[in-house]
Amino acid sequence: MNEKQSNLLVNTLSIVVPIVVAVLLGIPTKLDLGSWTKVLPHVIGGINTLTSLLLVAGIIFLKAGNIRYHRYAMTSAFTLGGLFLVCYVTYHLTNPSTKFGGEGFIRTVYYTVLLSHIALSLVVLPLVLRAFIFALTSQFERHKRIAKFAFPIWLYVSVTGVIAYMMISPYYR
Repeated sequence: MNEKQSNLLVNTLSIVVPIVVAVLLGIPTKLDLGSWTKVLPHVIGGINTLTSLLLVAGIIFLKAGNIRYHRYAMTSAFTLGGLFLVCYVTYHLTNPSTKFGGEGFIRTVYYTVLLSHIALSLVVLPLVLRAFIFALTSQFERHKRIAKFAFPIWLYVSVTGVIAYMMISPYYR
């Protein structure tokens, strides 16, 4: 894949994914794929937790000079990101959004975490895709430059995903 094609792919995914998610959240009639879809928020929470741990492991491996294990950790985190997206889309295609039931200060905390998580997830998607493509194509200088921005945002998005899940999980039906 040449650079023009990879840019087109990254730009397309960076636009299409958020649009698809927004549309799914707004669909009033959900598909019935069975009750198994009710466990997906818990799976998603687990995926975000594992992703956070893999990101931290990846940076530790990198700092230790172990590029091989860094690559394994980051590729695993990237793969979990894809699995997260499949689970997230499936859940919101089949279930209504869960309302946060907390009140007062905790409600403000929850929505601050959630909104920053959502906003930065939009920012990090093209960064992570480009960093991954640069690594796959051995453009390591470009990979390093973009990963300096992508990594902390990706880690923040993963960790705040876990925090938001823990805060809303008591309200799942």
